[in-house]
Amino acid sequence: MLLEIGRITRAHGLDGEVVVLLTTNRSERVNVGSVLFASERRLVVTNSRPHKSAWIVSFTDVNNRDNAEELSGALLHAEPLEDKGVYWAHEMIGAVLVDQQGVERGIVVRLIENPASDLLELDSGALVPARFVVDLSPTERIRAEVPQGLFELANGSTAGESTPSNGSKVRR
Repeated sequence: MLLEIGRITRAHGLDGEVVVLLTTNRSERVNVGSVLFASERRLVVTNSRPHKSAWIVSFTDVNNRDNAEELSGALLHAEPLEDKGVYWAHEMIGAVLVDQQGVERGIVVRLIENPASDLLELDSGALVPARFVVDLSPTERIRAEVPQGLFELANGSTAGESTPSNGSKVRR
């Protein structure tokens, strides 16, 4: 499966460079040697540099302005990166959240961006900070170590003690 990571906005200069606007927070997507796809076309990054809020990028076999203009407006896709402790938003939606006692707490219906920690909204209405996620299994089960009393808070009961988090992150 390929993930959308950005788009080519326009040609830049005469030598085949293009302006790439990334939609990912992973700038290494445009490192030299990275493989990107524009539709069915395979593009290998030969050079890149930051430019304002975008990147100027060169690809193999794109060596003049005409070649670069053909790519204008193209969406860029790439293979997912492997990061331990980092989970992709699309992997979490629809997964069952299970707490440290093995109790199924609900299905993740959406992610809510929050400055302190993204929140997983469950079909029960409960909100679980993503930083409590410990593991996401291939069977679409999210294991989370949640503070005692978190789900009682969601139901309007009193709060319990809290436990430390492991700092998991969510990528978009």
